[in-house]
Amino acid sequence: MGRVAALFDLDKTLLDTSSGQLYARYTYRLGQMSRAELARVMWWGILSRLGMLNMEDLIPRLLAGAAGDDEQEMRDLCDRWFVEDVMPHVAERGVERVREHQAQGHAIAIVSASTQYVVRPMAAYLGIDGQYVCTHLESKGGQLTGEVIPPVCYGQGKVVWAERFAAEQEVDLSSSYFYTDSISDLPLLEEVGHPVAVNPDPRLRRLALSRGWPIETFY
Repeated sequence: MGRVAALFDLDKTLLDTSSGQLYARYTYRLGQMSRAELARVMWWGILSRLGMLNMEDLIPRLLAGAAGDDEQEMRDLCDRWFVEDVMPHVAERGVERVREHQAQGHAIAIVSASTQYVVRPMAAYLGIDGQYVCTHLESKGGQLTGEVIPPVCYGQGKVVWAERFAAEQEVDLSSSYFYTDSISDLPLLEEVGHPVAVNPDPRLRRLALSRGWPIETFY
């Protein structure tokens, strides 16, 4: 038997909102995004919540705009953004859950569709530096290429990345926990032994009730 892990989604699980929308508002305030672009991101967020977007196709298209950006500048920008805009949205009950699992000796990791630049500061805040799987933007020579290292960490892609993490950390997913708010994470919820719905969307709530999965409130 391998180690037990506790895996946590980021948006609307460890955070009480969407990191993507927080980042869009932040870059809008910095003058790096137009009002029309901001409105489009907010609309996409609504459609995603309703399951009306193919996120596996949309995420690479969105990230393609980063081509040519300096990687260190992106990292620094996201670190400032995390302190200024994200920290107030950290769900304290989620942090408590992380600590409870750590006390049991479980391996902790964030599993998120966001990029490494978004997830890294959250992992550092939780004291689990480097313990995350996410959508990885490729960089070469210190510059972002705009390409995603496949697969996108969304839907079935989360299972792929979680299995890689499990292999590296000698984790037994069949004995592990996964906390998430979204029905889009069903593939990984079905992969672990202890699926937990956190502030679930309506479809996940119905499914959790029908299957007897725990439902928790983080915020």
